[in-house]
Amino acid sequence: MERDFNTWLSGFRNSIADYGYYIDFEKVHRNVDNIKIELNILNSLIGSKNIEGDFESLMKKYPEVLKCVPLLLAVRANEIYCQDKNGGQLYEFEFGKYSPNSHAYDKRYKYFMRETGLFDLLENHIVNNLVDYATGVETGLDSNGRKNRGGHLMEDLVESFIQKAGFVRDDNYFKEIYIHQITDKWNTDLSAISNQGKMEKRFDFVVKTRNMIYGIETNFYGSGGSKLNETARSYKTLALETEEIDGFTFVWFTDGKGRTSARNNLEETFDVMRHIYNIEDFEEGIIKEVFK
Repeated sequence: MERDFNTWLSGFRNSIADYGYYIDFEKVHRNVDNIKIELNILNSLIGSKNIEGDFESLMKKYPEVLKCVPLLLAVRANEIYCQDKNGGQLYEFEFGKYSPNSHAYDKRYKYFMRETGLFDLLENHIVNNLVDYATGVETGLDSNGRKNRGGHLMEDLVESFIQKAGFVRDDNYFKEIYIHQITDKWNTDLSAISNQGKMEKRFDFVVKTRNMIYGIETNFYGSGGSKLNETARSYKTLALETEEIDGFTFVWFTDGKGRTSARNNLEETFDVMRHIYNIEDFEEGIIKEVFK
């Protein structure tokens, strides 16, 4: 049945974020648990009337508490560099790399705590519990990881539907497989798409049925950009080249409202490429229908 491009494009999604995309709470709690003892020791400074003296006494007895200080400033590193009118200073917070119980050591880290505002945070009850505070900081830092998590969402979604269709990983479907691996595994000549073996390409997935090898690419674009046009053109070329290869079919799963900004190139590819599908298509069972 002939498909209408505009109808197909109108089904593209704004997002494919899953429930674990926003915050990885398991990671948040694990990171906080790693320094929970040290945070609770530092809790003794909250509301101190002699914050610098109490901090100095605390550092002499429990120098390891320094390792949790960077997180209080939303820093993941074990070293922090600071510069002011008195010069630059590199502070080390990895236990074992600093030398406790020296006047210079105490003075240096007291200066750091004062100038960064951490003494004020503790002394004036701006926070009531550093474990809770650190959990909040970790949650904020983890939100920066959404971009990395988002990069695999489309692949994960496609793989879930491949599995739902009855295919088994490393049996009749394979993830991240190169052209030379396909050639070696099934004795299939793919020189037409590898510049006679001079160019290597990796498919996101390969599905193997009795009579066909399906090379699959997946992507999702939540926003526009020049890369969308480039991708559409390259996949159009790839689809045309694979038409001449017996026993091999190229399939492209794509989606995302960002695609609408490159609709002309996408429509050109849609017009010549038989196997181009969106999320709505594989929700409606296209994988079982095509991969036979």
